Amino acid sequence: MRCRHCETELEHVFLDLGFAPPSNAYLTAAKLRAPETTYPLKLFVCDECWLVQTEDYAEAGDLFSSDYAYFSSTSKSWLDHSARYADMITERLGLTKGSFVIEIASNDGYLLKNFVAKEIPCLGIEPTHSTADAAEKLGVPVLREFFGVTTATSLVNRGQTADLICGNNVYAHVPDINDFTRGLKTALKKDGTITLEFPHLMRLIEQNQFDTVYHEHFSYLSLMAVQRIFEASGLRIWDVEELPTHGGSLRIYGCHAEDERPTNAHVGEILDQEATAGLGNLAIYKDFQAKADKVKDDFVAFLIEQKRAGKTVAAYGAAAKGNTLLNYGGVKHDLIAFVCDAAPSKQDKFMPGSHLPIMTPSALSEQKPDYVVILPWNIAAEVRQQQKQIADWGGQFVTAVPQLTVI
Repeated sequence: MRCRHCETELEHVFLDLGFAPPSNAYLTAAKLRAPETTYPLKLFVCDECWLVQTEDYAEAGDLFSSDYAYFSSTSKSWLDHSARYADMITERLGLTKGSFVIEIASNDGYLLKNFVAKEIPCLGIEPTHSTADAAEKLGVPVLREFFGVTTATSLVNRGQTADLICGNNVYAHVPDINDFTRGLKTALKKDGTITLEFPHLMRLIEQNQFDTVYHEHFSYLSLMAVQRIFEASGLRIWDVEELPTHGGSLRIYGCHAEDERPTNAHVGEILDQEATAGLGNLAIYKDFQAKADKVKDDFVAFLIEQKRAGKTVAAYGAAAKGNTLLNYGGVKHDLIAFVCDAAPSKQDKFMPGSHLPIMTPSALSEQKPDYVVILPWNIAAEVRQQQKQIADWGGQFVTAVPQLTVI
């Protein structure tokens, strides 16, 4: 396999999680009786451009299907984050009713509905029909395609170039990152702005976030890698912000390379931080497997201990990251009884691989488990507040990442 960006032959393994089904491939009861497809879940790091990336096996069309079950609007904290972004970027860029905003991977309209409310013309690009249907019900126009140069060219031919192109947690999801980036340049107005949010590789390594590795994430991104990818496509990063979302993310601001806006000093500061953390050195990548294994081993040992003690354990949040943790640990129904999730699209289905049943949150009060494992640890505070009633029967919350914690 060669690097998706620079074509360097890949030989350095960053993380090997064995085989797993796609993390968002939730199963119906009927599908439990059918064979389940799994793919290798292995990451390599390129020692030329430092792009961390999955081994090439799964196709995007197999991962982002028409009945894709992830709906962004399920999390209130994410909705609040998106609303704040819409207000901020509208003011910062001076967007008006004469502007045009494109969001790539617009999901269920969680973000663009804010621009619709501001009467700023917008377009969502979203290949999954389940989420696109939800967005259109909110008044968000949607183009149902995967984004790249071909789509961008068709937009240009229709006169739809953008003052703002935004993409939240999509950059890691594209198999051809060069084509996607060239598409950004193609669809961007001369003085337009690109903002992309993505989990920061530096934080993933620092906080043992190995469960954020799954097939839908083709790339794991540092600023140094993204800067090189942008430059190769005639784009420039002129500002960057650090965000608390998803365990630590970056929001980059991009423009055409010839744009006259100065580059903010924060760009250099983050690049220096990454260099100091060793992201330009193979050693930090080769040490990560052992850290991931410790998190997994501690979690499984805890579950076995509770089983032997006659305690019941449930989980909250049928998240992709939870599926990575469960499947790498080989966790089945004997260790965790069920999973609760607020998303109707996941309820009454089963987790891929582990086949744990997904129930409504009310099951917690009905079943009264001794422990509730919060699988989406990035919204643990929100979940603890929403489900605080478990204290009524002496229940406790558990998170496994960055280390086993019982509250």
